[in-house]
Amino acid sequence: MRNVLNLFQPSRRRGKGGPPNQGWYRSDSCRPLSVGQIRERRFRTVRHGLDPAEVHAFLYRVAGDLALARRDASRHAEENTRIKQALKSWQSRFTPGAQR
Repeated sequence: MRNVLNLFQPSRRRGKGGPPNQGWYRSDSCRPLSVGQIRERRFRTVRHGLDPAEVHAFLYRVAGDLALARRDASRHAEENTRIKQALKSWQSRFTPGAQR
């Protein structure tokens, strides 16, 4: 059970400089996993364990899906900002009493 819980622990390696948790107010165990953390995760082998190749293939697929989801979320956030700005512009042009 301990090994399963370690899957969700972030890497202990730290970069030089900057806050130890990149400015997050939460503990390291609450930080979202990065694509690199998923792809680079290695497990110790046990006698009756899982097939390492299958585990790594699955982790690589999960990392790819996570990268796509984050890219889509970023794209949607940008589109949302653009639409909000367009709506504000439209409202300011067509609000009664606005200068023309």
